[in-house]
Amino acid sequence: MNLLQPAMWLCCLLLSTSLLHAQEETYSLGPDSYPQPDVPKGTVSKHFWESSLYKGTFREYYLYVPAQYDPKKPAALMVFQDGHAYVKPEGDFRVPTVFDNLIHQKGMPVTIGLFVNPGNFQAELPENPFRSGNRSSEYDELSDRYVTFLTEELIPEVAKQYNLSEDPRMHAICGLSSGGICAFTAAWQRPDYFHKVLSHIGSFTNIRGGHVYPYLIRSTPKKDIKVFLQDGSNDLDNLFGNWWLANLQMEAALKYKGYDYQFVGGTGGHNGKHGGAILPASLRWLWSDVTEEAGTSESKR
Repeated sequence: MNLLQPAMWLCCLLLSTSLLHAQEETYSLGPDSYPQPDVPKGTVSKHFWESSLYKGTFREYYLYVPAQYDPKKPAALMVFQDGHAYVKPEGDFRVPTVFDNLIHQKGMPVTIGLFVNPGNFQAELPENPFRSGNRSSEYDELSDRYVTFLTEELIPEVAKQYNLSEDPRMHAICGLSSGGICAFTAAWQRPDYFHKVLSHIGSFTNIRGGHVYPYLIRSTPKKDIKVFLQDGSNDLDNLFGNWWLANLQMEAALKYKGYDYQFVGGTGGHNGKHGGAILPASLRWLWSDVTEEAGTSESKR
């Protein structure tokens, strides 16, 4: 045996491994994801909820209220599934900080953030909310049950204390993975309430029938919703489906039907790195119809 062969094999293996890792880009957060000087800071509070619709389930939720909130003026509302992942100050998304910066820059309206964790069957919640027992039932089903939970339980609770706009264009909903398809389902079922959808690495696969959405989009009269999708080519591929291909099918269906949508693809895996890096730009686009209209109104004064 040639003594050079093991060394050559090792070099080839290392090179192949390097190329494999090089396929997935590194994503970095921009300045809008970090606290900036002279930008007013909103407040975040944590709450506990026992559901009546999902009987026997318990969850935590968080409320972000911007410094610019004026109770005399209706505020926009944005709901986040797996809220703990989005509200975390040092996480991938850092939504409260991004909201602080974008609201200050008028890149989005004055918006109250509702960050909802999935339900658990015990009042003692798991350390990792992703492992809450009712998560898949709430997020992966294609019915109107979860959006009913939001619109009849949690959001009215928030509205007891804060003045929320009744305009669907001022309501957005967001989530990652199963929370991403959940956000789309909420708007799909209730476009009269949620006009805007932001999905990160959305699970438009056959966990509980979500793979049918591209067909439903193509075959159903167009709904008044605005959709932003993000995914990476190194996302999951398992018995439920291929996440990247599923998101590409969603993009194609939305394009075919003439929806107002954006799809931003990368090379990331099933995580929030890419979605967090583009979150400020995603939100600017999602709210652009509202901010442009407000800017036009101000310029006419």
